[in-house]
Amino acid sequence: MTGDKHHNNLYNIGVSYKKADASIRGKFSISKENQIELLKEAKKNGMDGIFVLSTCNRTEICGFAEHPFQLISMLCKFSNGSVEEFAKVSNVYKNKEAINHLFRMGTGLDSQILGDYEIVGQLRQAFKQAKEVGTTNAYFERLLNHVMQASKRVKNETKLSSGTTSVSYAAVQYIIKNFTDYNSKNILVFGLGKMGKHTCKNLAEYTQNKSVSLINRTEEKAEEFVKEHPIIRGAKFENLNKEIANADVLIVSTGASEATIKRDHILTNKELLILDLSMPANVSKEVADLENVTLINVDELSKITDETLAIRQQEVPVAEGIIEVHNFEFQEWLDNRRFVPAIAALKESLKTIQQDEIAFHKKKIKDFDESQAEVITSRIIQKITTQFVKHLKDEETSVNKSIEVMAKVFGTNLETIHAEDN
Repeated sequence: MTGDKHHNNLYNIGVSYKKADASIRGKFSISKENQIELLKEAKKNGMDGIFVLSTCNRTEICGFAEHPFQLISMLCKFSNGSVEEFAKVSNVYKNKEAINHLFRMGTGLDSQILGDYEIVGQLRQAFKQAKEVGTTNAYFERLLNHVMQASKRVKNETKLSSGTTSVSYAAVQYIIKNFTDYNSKNILVFGLGKMGKHTCKNLAEYTQNKSVSLINRTEEKAEEFVKEHPIIRGAKFENLNKEIANADVLIVSTGASEATIKRDHILTNKELLILDLSMPANVSKEVADLENVTLINVDELSKITDETLAIRQQEVPVAEGIIEVHNFEFQEWLDNRRFVPAIAALKESLKTIQQDEIAFHKKKIKDFDESQAEVITSRIIQKITTQFVKHLKDEETSVNKSIEVMAKVFGTNLETIHAEDN
């Protein structure tokens, strides 16, 4: 960072499934268009380094700012959330905590279903988007690079993502657990986004149900999918109500920004289980209140744990060990970038003093042992600079202030060195 911006801190602010339920997360969700607008505005206001991540489990802004409120107000401006609501359910991480958070997120440790790797792709996308708008910097490049390296190793070297668990998987498991005759139930999948596709595939993989129907607004997409998966029956969008009336289970994966299943879609009093995989919720409250309807949402489904999660849990320490290695490497790079130039300049200043002193004593003292003096004074220089490095590496140190003091005391080329608080 340059100019007076180098006093900024790295912040990660946002809401996630940990404290915010599905409806609150829905409010703070930022649409793709708004994400780009937010980044453009940040760039226009001279913010150095920022990216946005908005998924069904979390919305986060990670960026450099003087105060986290700069990021919070942007979040509220470009979503439907308010500052008051944010205060109740938010996470605000700073510097090392923010870095740590990104590592945990990028390795699946922070996912609603432990080890769920979907977030890794989403994080990569969020960064790519920021890069296209021009709001990334060398710091973020390096950090994300380390996060992705750690992520790859956790995926390859641990069982943290063993077995299959995702919301669409959990939905199918829910059906299996709650219906003994699940193979003969009429199941209707509405919506063919990524989630809908996964659900259909999971139904085909984990059940022998031959009566799965699929409806999508754009019928060509559904027709294409059904061609590839002949086990699933394509149904027409205009027959939605009729198909729902015929269904025992309705899986809603439409991913729209408002309800796609409303009261007037339900024509019978027949028992109906609805699994809403969308975020924000796509089933209206009136439907949820119906006597004959049982509604299960994303948060409910995510509680479904099985042996898979127990195995994953045991892998957490291994994953944390991998994170530690990459986090340490990133910190090393950061430390070098922040104060190696200052330490080098300090060394130069001390060497100048050393040379002057040796020259002075050479004139004054007969039989002066120059090489011995050189060895002793060089060791002293080494010890002084090591102390400074220790001081600068300390968590509590404000690197900028310390370097200013060093510059005042030792003068010269230290003046021009800018550091940056991590």
